This record gives sequence, structure tokens and C-alpha cells, in this order.
Amino acid sequence: MPEYLRDPVAFAAVATLLGLFVGSFLNVVIHRLPRMMEREWHAQAAELRGEEPEAGEPFNLATPRSRCPHCGHLIGAIENIPVVSYLVLRGRCRHCSAPIGKRYPLIETFSAVASAYVAWHFGPGLAAVGGLIFLWSMIALAFIDLDTQLLPDQITLPLLWLGLAFNLASTYVPLSAAVVGAMLGYLSLWSVYWLFKLVTGKEGMGYGDFKLLAAIGAWLGWQVLPLTILLSSLVGAAVGISLILFARHGRNVPIPFGPYLAAAGILALLWGEQITARYLGQF
Repeated sequence: MPEYLRDPVAFAAVATLLGLFVGSFLNVVIHRLPRMMEREWHAQAAELRGEEPEAGEPFNLATPRSRCPHCGHLIGAIENIPVVSYLVLRGRCRHCSAPIGKRYPLIETFSAVASAYVAWHFGPGLAAVGGLIFLWSMIALAFIDLDTQLLPDQITLPLLWLGLAFNLASTYVPLSAAVVGAMLGYLSLWSVYWLFKLVTGKEGMGYGDFKLLAAIGAWLGWQVLPLTILLSSLVGAAVGISLILFARHGRNVPIPFGPYLAAAGILALLWGEQITARYLGQF
């Protein structure tokens, strides 16, 4: 590691800048990954029917170039500077003046600020690198699930294995706690899913939720799972009740659970031990 990055302030500053540009990339992932998955499903369905998949232009995280959804104007490099371009353009397309979604600069800003805090919290070293990867993954998963009610295996499964890899050196918890955390994380929600289905005949959550909690357990150990489930359930219940009461959200309309798991995972990464100790101290 370069000498200047050993200074906590310099390290946090670099993490802020990196988080800003990663946040811009996360916007691409959140928008494109579900559509890439949908294209893949259509191609697989066509193959099963014995048909040729529809030929179309390449579509992945790099191709085609970003463009305005209203007029098709290709976004140039100068228009793609995180947050700055949004402010300079006053939140509108340079070509057609259509409004640009506020979510883009918000995700970039949150990614930058949260990255700075993770870097400051852990200090220069492997724990901070892993913490940033964990944070960025949680942001992407939360917003993908919010938009599509999907938690892609392309993120959750590598995240799970990465958590175990980082804990080979006990970066966050001993490897044994990480393995047990992955197992219990998956099985706990899997058990709730089947119990709910047996009682009600309905599916209460998706398999992506099991994998996400397993990934959190692989990173942070089995000890944080009760806290993660409790925090995500409380916030999810409060939001769900509010939507039903104030936004006329139908009781039978599913509410994604992934964003609350992701938020609880970030809280557990940064303050899990303190929250758990304070909670247990009450008893």
C-alpha cells in the first residue's frame, strides 16, 4: 500500500472519490443487470421450445453506451461525471431537457459518503477493502430488489464466497463462525419460508433473500444474524404498515425484503457488536 494511503484521512478521501465513481457504476448495474437476466431467460425459454433466440444488439454492463431514455441522446464523458454533471446540467438532459432521475446522484452521493465512513471506520487494510465491497454489493442489491423484486445470483453468490474468503484470515470473524453464519443465514429464512407456505399456502419471500442473509452470515458470522433479522423485520414491518395505511398499498401486493436485509447488513458491519452488546446489556 502506498505510504500516503496509510494516513486515515487520506485513505478516507480516496475512498470517497472511489465511492463516487463506483456509485455511478452501481447505477448502471441496478438498471441493466435485471434486463440482462430477462434477456437470458427469454433466450433459455426459446431454446427449450426449440426456437432460435431473438437476435438483438449486445446488451451488457458496458454495451451499449448510456443514453437518454427520452430522446436517445448518447451520454458523453463530460455528461457522465458523478453528481457534478447532474448539477451542471441542472438535472436535465443536455439534448432534450427531459428530467434526469434524482436517484442517480443520490446513489452516487450515498456511495461516496458511506465509502468514506467504512474506510474511516476500519482504517487502511484488508477489512476496509472487504467492507467497501460488501457496502457496494448491498447498495446494488437493495435497489435492484426495490425495482424488480429480484436479488440476482450474479451478486449474492459471489458475495457469499467472498465473505468466506476474507474470513480465511479471520478478517471479521473466525472462518468457523463465517461458515456457520452462511449455513444458518440460509436455513433460517428457508425454514420461515416453508412454515409460512405450509400455514398460508402462499410464498412469503424469495430464495434470493435466503442467499442474501447467507452472504451476510458469511461476512459477519452467525452472531449477527439475530440482529440482522430483527432490524430488517422491524424496519420492513414499519414500512409495510405505512404503505398500507398511507399509500394505499394493497395487502396482497408483495413488498421486497432485500432492501431491509441489506440495510441491516450494513448496520451490522459497522456497529453490530456495539448494538448487540447494548441490547444484551439491557438484560
